[in-house]
Amino acid sequence: MSLYVLPEAATLPADRRQSETALAVARGTSRLLRALGFATLAELPLPSGRRADLVALNERGDIWIVEIKSSLADLRADIKWEDYRLHCDRLFFAFTSDLPCEIFPTDTGLIVADAYGAHMHCEAPEHRLPAATRKAMLLRFAATAAQRLGRLADPDGFAAAE
Repeated sequence: MSLYVLPEAATLPADRRQSETALAVARGTSRLLRALGFATLAELPLPSGRRADLVALNERGDIWIVEIKSSLADLRADIKWEDYRLHCDRLFFAFTSDLPCEIFPTDTGLIVADAYGAHMHCEAPEHRLPAATRKAMLLRFAATAAQRLGRLADPDGFAAAE
């Protein structure tokens, strides 16, 4: 008998900060990343105070950040994405097929996605993290994942603690 049983219909609460398009791109991109052997977390707070759209971690400890763009205006308004490089080994943009690849920075990877899947349009260059930054990101990823899982298992217990 398992001591840890999630309710049959356990789901994460909806994050209402993103558009429907951004949520669809995140879903398809997460499916691609899982197929590549990564676990993903959405909206992970970074040590810099920023919040990454998707952070992916594989069993080798590689950390990728994916910045989701739902429109040209979304890309033009974003001045924070370069800061994400400090927290990952590879940086990607994910977007719908409605946007042309040419509008994105050439030193990032590109993922084209919809709600059902995604494909890697081009790989991101690798820039390995320093050991201390990697450890901080791994701990942040693990703690956030554990807290989110705990909220699913015992939503009332977390509400009382906050």
